[in-house]
Amino acid sequence: MNKALVLLILASLLSTASAASSPQDQNKAIARRVLEDILTRGQFQVADEIYAPDFVNHGLHRNAGLAEDQAAARWEKAVCPDMTVRADLIVAEGDLVTVVWTLHGTNTARVGWLPATGVKLEERGITVWRIVDGKIRDEWTAFDELRIARQVVTQLKWPLLGILCVVMILVWLAGRTIRKLRRTRPRRAIST
Repeated sequence: MNKALVLLILASLLSTASAASSPQDQNKAIARRVLEDILTRGQFQVADEIYAPDFVNHGLHRNAGLAEDQAAARWEKAVCPDMTVRADLIVAEGDLVTVVWTLHGTNTARVGWLPATGVKLEERGITVWRIVDGKIRDEWTAFDELRIARQVVTQLKWPLLGILCVVMILVWLAGRTIRKLRRTRPRRAIST
């Protein structure tokens, strides 16, 4: 009886272990590494372990290779150093892994001509990866960029309105000063 129970428990543990190491579970683990190691922790050096050299990010209007994709990830992490990306749902079938994710971060670095804003961002998106031989070969990602812009504008509306008012007052004062100077400028006599 004890021997049969021990064998039953061992068989159960072995079947659980083999199910945990299915190709789909391995692909899910690779997807988690992208979110946790690269995007959340900023460990960009692991990209060579995760991505295939011929990786393609299939954008809506154009595709990007691995170097351009990783440059974009580095830029995102530089703009929001506290960025975290959490997997809300991961589904794997065959060589495809789909992840619904949520990003959180605070803009603490300059973006183009805009200074750091301190805006707290939250974005949800979906990514589908095709993983072949343990490496990501293809990616399709979608998220609402306009939502990010709305969050920035919403959180900065009062400071932006204040700056706009100051600029308008300065333009008005400059215009008045120029008009006064034109009126009070002595006219030169024309000598012949």
